[in-house]
Amino acid sequence: MEKYDIKEELGDGAFGTVYKAVNTETNEIVAIKKMKKKFTSWEECRNLREVKSLIKLDHPHIMFLKEVLRVKEELYLVFEYLSANLFQTYQKMKEQGKTFNVD
Repeated sequence: MEKYDIKEELGDGAFGTVYKAVNTETNEIVAIKKMKKKFTSWEECRNLREVKSLIKLDHPHIMFLKEVLRVKEELYLVFEYLSANLFQTYQKMKEQGKTFNVD
C-alpha cells in the first residue's frame, strides 16, 4: 500500500469501504476497496467470490480490477477510478430525458 496515497473516502458498505487514491509511482487516480473482513492467508483472499469473478471479467461496462493487495490481515482491491457511480449516472441521464442503451 506504500505506493498509494489515500485522498478521500468515497463510500462505505457492508463488506468494505472505498477510497479515492493516487498511485504515487504513476500519478494514476484509482479506487481502493478495503474489505472489512480480516484475511489470514492468500488462499482465503483468492477464494473470495468477488475476487475470483473480477479477475475473469473483461468488459467495457465492468470496472477493471487492477491489483489485489493483502497487507497484514487487510485485503485491498484496487480498481480503475470512475468519477460517478451507476446511480449518479442514471439520475443525470433521467434529468436530461435520456435512457440507458444496453447494447
